[in-house]
Amino acid sequence: MGPVTAIAIYLTIWWTALFCVLPLGVRSYHDMGIEPPAGGDPGAPVNPNLKRKFITTTWVSAVLFAVLWLVLHFHLVSLPPLARAY
Repeated sequence: MGPVTAIAIYLTIWWTALFCVLPLGVRSYHDMGIEPPAGGDPGAPVNPNLKRKFITTTWVSAVLFAVLWLVLHFHLVSLPPLARAY
């Protein structure tokens, strides 16, 4: 696996993990019984904790990528060669 392929795979894993982590622990204004600010949606999160979720997403995707890299490095599963366009 080349460096460009590795970066592309890591970013794909990162975005997928982000969408899995985003809804965790979110409480909306409606759930909390709080009136949303003027023009706000009652379903909007009170405190989305995005920084914490980005950090969680980063280490989760790093662990998943490491497992994938080990599986590919030790040839437990091999990827078919890609055709080169010259």
